[in-house]
Amino acid sequence: MRSPNLLDKDATLPRPTTQEPHGLPLDEAIDRSIGFLLNVQNKDLGFWVDELEADSTLTSEYLMLRFFLGNLDPLRRKRAMTYLKKTQLPEGGWSIYYGAPSNISASVKAYFALKLCGVSRHEPFMKKAREVIMEMGGVPNVNVFTKISLALFGQYDWRDIPFLPPEIILLSKRFYFNLYEVSYWSRAVIVPLLIIYAKKPLCVVSPNAHLDELFPEGHWDKKGQKKRDYGIISWKNVFLTLDSCLKVLDRFHLKFLREKAVQKAHHWLVEHMRGEGGLGAIYPAMANSIVALRAMGNPPDHTQIQKALGEIEDLEINQENSMHLQPCVSPIWDTPLTINALLEAGITRDHPSIVKGAQWLLSKQVSSVGDWKVKVPAAEPGGWYFQFENEFYPDNDDTSVVLVALCKSVLPDEEEKRKQMVRGIRWFLKMQGSDGGWGAFDKDNNKKILNNIPFADHGALLDPSTADLTGRGLEFLGLLGFDEDFPPAKKALHFLKKEQEKEGGWYGRWGVNYIYGTWSVLSGLKTIGQDLNQDFIRRAVDWLKRCQNPDGGWGESCESYSNPSLAGVGNSTASQTAWALMGLLQAGEVNSLEVLKGVLYLLKHQREQGKWDEAEFTGTGFPKVFYLRYHMYSKYFPLWALAQFRSLKLRGKLLSDDVREENKKSGIFLRLLR
Repeated sequence: MRSPNLLDKDATLPRPTTQEPHGLPLDEAIDRSIGFLLNVQNKDLGFWVDELEADSTLTSEYLMLRFFLGNLDPLRRKRAMTYLKKTQLPEGGWSIYYGAPSNISASVKAYFALKLCGVSRHEPFMKKAREVIMEMGGVPNVNVFTKISLALFGQYDWRDIPFLPPEIILLSKRFYFNLYEVSYWSRAVIVPLLIIYAKKPLCVVSPNAHLDELFPEGHWDKKGQKKRDYGIISWKNVFLTLDSCLKVLDRFHLKFLREKAVQKAHHWLVEHMRGEGGLGAIYPAMANSIVALRAMGNPPDHTQIQKALGEIEDLEINQENSMHLQPCVSPIWDTPLTINALLEAGITRDHPSIVKGAQWLLSKQVSSVGDWKVKVPAAEPGGWYFQFENEFYPDNDDTSVVLVALCKSVLPDEEEKRKQMVRGIRWFLKMQGSDGGWGAFDKDNNKKILNNIPFADHGALLDPSTADLTGRGLEFLGLLGFDEDFPPAKKALHFLKKEQEKEGGWYGRWGVNYIYGTWSVLSGLKTIGQDLNQDFIRRAVDWLKRCQNPDGGWGESCESYSNPSLAGVGNSTASQTAWALMGLLQAGEVNSLEVLKGVLYLLKHQREQGKWDEAEFTGTGFPKVFYLRYHMYSKYFPLWALAQFRSLKLRGKLLSDDVREENKKSGIFLRLLR
């Protein structure tokens, strides 16, 4: 399904009827925001979605992929080149998030993609890029995935890339290391790479596109090996030694075993490419699947390759004369969060827009078995995924926010809604980790030693339990009417107390960063019925207050993932201000000066159309490596925060409080879940 792009609409928006009085600046701001969100809902199906922006690497990789296939059309090439030139930093390189310095891997990919497009190394902007790249150490310092990309074009030596034995796909699921002990995103990327490693396909490029000038020694086959931790015994050194041994053994591999592994990887690949979302519904895996299919001998016009290309092109964003790619799309994330914001803002629980959005969400519930079944064989399907389609990989985060939105909505067939919700709740509860928390896509995907594998230099091979997901899990369990004595909630509370940072906040795995994590946890603690005067909660509140900027807002840079001393430090943004406000409001701080200043910040910075500007990346793909800018975040999160403030000032409670009381009094979910 081709994902629609929601364009900003400057036309006059309708003023909706809500349940609250109007006329004050706060009411007017809320009305404008409601009007904007109702206006951009997909009128046919009922979902909300907008661009999910990443850095330039995806567009560079797309150009490289198209050149690998030999069929890049001139218009796409021209528009992608325009985008890469436009996103180049004044200093010469390319960054991985707004306001960041040049990144070596992103810069090398952009530089090479432009050379593939025929741009001369002697162009002034290419010279600036080359100087920055060489200051950062040149090609030898790029990450493993960049080295693999370059090896496909003969610009890096496969012998100096960490080895990924294709035979690992044959390992039993009972083996300590197997493909189901790494995260979903790693698995979807690795399996096609097993084929690529075995076949080592090569796209010969013009000498003008070679990258000799980006190596310190001036030639691509004289690069440095992966650096060891000298003088100490470490898992990194152990795995580097193992990598060297495996490369030697690979020269003597058994041909029948290698072929068996390749065929099994190919079967897995084709099986997981079913549907319309592409492999894993994420760009890196989708691109790797195409290269792997070509390596298996399929021509560029093969049906599966053309289907995969179409799914990638669904991710294109075309603006004026430029084109760039999204990593994926986010409708099943944006839709329930928008519903939550609108409901708190006073839209009735059975409003037509709410009903349409909620019914669309119900239609997207997973009904088939995915990879999660390996770790949780007793669970039955029932979760939700992130994209328009990704049946193999529902996730706990989307499932929890969908369940919260459904819990608050009132639909024509409430009995059917509750029936589907119970399926989702049961799946979610089965996915709780043994540590009491929840990861995103798998249970107990937490063998941290595996992050030392040389291949995993991005440090994101695993999917362990995180505080932000666990906080949201508590939130929806509380809405259902459960309290802190419910065994899964008790385990989750133990996990969150253990995970709290020394300063008082919580780490945010999927949003930037500690502000996001702290809001998520405080919302869960409040909804599950925790005493808000407990010391550990007050420490979190005090930390949030200390992080407030002089302008009244809150902000946090992606750099806090690399340098935790920067937790809660950064230019104010609308989404992060909203998270901080909602965290404080959930903790009972409605009358604090910090909350008032935060509300005034949002009121002051709202645009006439009812939204907020936000250039910063406040979403996280992989900490330290890959960040995201959800274009919807600055449209629904500020509304949600302002609406919560108004609800607490006018009524002394939130919609979630009403829903919790209803469910607790009726005991409906407690009975259904028996």
